[in-house]
Formats: sequence, C-alpha cells, structure tokens
Amino acid sequence: MKKETTPLRLIYPQWQGGIVDHWMPDIPAEDSSRGYYLGAQLLNLLAPDSNQKTVEVPVSLDINDRATEKGINSRSVIVKQSKAALDILNENKPDRIITLGGECSVSVVPFTYLAARYPNDVAIVWIDAHPDINLPYDDYKGYHAMALTACLGMGDEEIMNLLPGKFDTSKALIVGLRSWDKGMQERQKELGIKGLAPKETADNSSSIMKWLKSTGTSKVVIHFDLDVIDPADMIAGVGVEPDGMKTEEVVRVINDIASEYDLVGLTIAEPMPRIAIKIRNMLNQLPLLKE
Repeated sequence: MKKETTPLRLIYPQWQGGIVDHWMPDIPAEDSSRGYYLGAQLLNLLAPDSNQKTVEVPVSLDINDRATEKGINSRSVIVKQSKAALDILNENKPDRIITLGGECSVSVVPFTYLAARYPNDVAIVWIDAHPDINLPYDDYKGYHAMALTACLGMGDEEIMNLLPGKFDTSKALIVGLRSWDKGMQERQKELGIKGLAPKETADNSSSIMKWLKSTGTSKVVIHFDLDVIDPADMIAGVGVEPDGMKTEEVVRVINDIASEYDLVGLTIAEPMPRIAIKIRNMLNQLPLLKE
C-alpha cells in the first residue's frame, strides 16, 4: 500500500549485539565481530538510489568495549547507541522508516518508535530463522537474540524505559522460523507468539495475510533477517541452517503485505559480508594502496 510520505533511511551499523566470531573461524575474530558494521554500509551502497533522507546512527568500533553487564554483552555501548538512534528519530519525526543494519537489535528502536506513533494499530512480522525472544538471564548474552522480546516490552529495565512503545504479543508473527531450542520453543508458546515454518509460506502468503487480518491493524513493520534465506540459495547472514526460505519467497511475502497494509517500517538485518571482509583484508596487504 503506497504512501506519499518519503521514508527515512536509517543506517544503523550496530554490531555489538552479536556474539558470532566462533561461527566463522576462517575470518579473524575482530573482523567477523564487526562484520555487521561493514554489512550495513554495503546494504546502503547496494540499495536503490532514492530521494530518501539518509541518517546514520553513530556506532563505536572499539572491539574492547564488550563487557557483559546485567546479562547483556556490550550493554553500555548498546544503551548509548540506542539513545542516539532514538534522538535521530525524535528529531526527524518520520512516518515511515527503512533501517539497514547491523545485527537484529537495530529494529528495536525504530519499531518501538513506530508502535508509539501508531498506538495499537501496528503488527510486527519478524522474518527470521530464529525467534529472537531471549532475555538477559538466558545463557546466550547477545542482545540481537533479545530483539523481538525487547520490541514486546520485555528485557533490561533501563532499555525498556528508554523505548517509546511496545507491541502486544498477539500482534507479533515470526515467519521462516526453523532454528530454536526446546527452551525457546516453550517460551514462544508461553508468550503466545505465532510462528510459521518456511514450508508454510513457500507457495503463497495466505497464512500471513490471514493472521494479519486477525490483528485488526492497518499498519505493519517487517524485520527481515538475512539468515532466514536458505544457504543453498544465498549465504548472506551468519546462520547456514538448511531448509530456509528462498529469496524470491521473502520478496513475495514482503510485497504481498505491502500491497494490502501500510508498511511503515522495514528492517534488513544481519548481513555478514564474508567475501567483502576477505577482499578488504587482502587489499590491506598489497603495496601502493596505503601510500
């Protein structure tokens, strides 16, 4: 559903929410840890040219600023960067937001901003291989795994007080879900968040559209984690779990939603540009380039 207002393009290269270097032993740990930063810059470079106002959230590149506090790795810098992102949104007051990340937590500030802007009239569709419903007391301390729960108003008290709005669990849907342990399966059930496996949307988007109708909302925000894509089709994120969604299926789902609902927020998250990192490291070793 096309709107006349021009969305704000928010470049949000936050990488601190992920603890991912152990999954990519072929890349130096500091480079893979900060890979989402480069990924956000590449997404902006590759995205279509437009007249959208583009603003970048300032993000630290200090690899040593990663202390775990209150159950969240890099908590202090994540809080600081969340405040910076919110300041940008409050200054620009956008009606719609495109967010190019960065790990999954880059959706938290823009989505909760939009939830407050359109009270009780926004559904959240989380397209992801993982549910991202962790909480700070869980074993894994990466904030990107807590992104959806943060959007639902659950998590670190200071961060929750910072966020301008939240979504009801009845207005949250996870699409492409295929990688989560028994504990997260039980939590998803307890929270009452509906999830759809890749095979349930492979042929058409009818199950999503039926769910959206049941929410009674007119607006939607969509989070698109690139690891939802089947690695046989394209390896764009960190995760390489098989049997994911095809690229064209994700594109169709997003366009089907936008054709019938007011798409006020769209995030593309978790790009891990392995080849680009390796090319950059190669170039850094060649003569003349640094002169």
